[in-house]
Amino acid sequence: MPSETSESNPTKPVVKLIRRIKNSLIKIDSEFKQQWHHYLIQSVLAALCFMLVLWVFNDEEMVITTSIGASTFIVFAMPKAVTAQPRSLIGGYLIGLAVGSLSLAIPHETFLPTIAVYAAVVGVAMLLMVVTDTEHPPACGIALGVAISGWSWWVGLTIVITAVILTIVHISLARYLKDLV
Repeated sequence: MPSETSESNPTKPVVKLIRRIKNSLIKIDSEFKQQWHHYLIQSVLAALCFMLVLWVFNDEEMVITTSIGASTFIVFAMPKAVTAQPRSLIGGYLIGLAVGSLSLAIPHETFLPTIAVYAAVVGVAMLLMVVTDTEHPPACGIALGVAISGWSWWVGLTIVITAVILTIVHISLARYLKDLV
């Protein structure tokens, strides 16, 4: 019987790869031990802030709340990032709201034109944010959410108020919030 070497055992590299993937997926941030209180407090604050948003939106606008959840993550987990700054957050949301609203004027009754319009909404929102230096990735989701769910004064007002609330919270807590990523 031949000895089992890496050449004769083709599963050995696969097993090594699986172990490497497992070890990389189950990794705890090295700063967690020293900064655990920041991780906990900032996560709880993010959840409370997002809960306020969920109380305001109704079921028809839930597609928009996914983007707001992503914005909440950025503000509380990476508060020093450019995308978490007031200019990016408010500017990105206003661009997303405007692009999503304007897309509703484009007729798109069949499936193919609908996906083309939705793709264009994301591309145009991205372009305008990059050109105006107001990059906030979740705002592309705001644009898409408005394009999908439709426009109402309530949706527009809620999106703007949400951006302002997140900005006020971010500014108010700036000296306490730490980058967690």
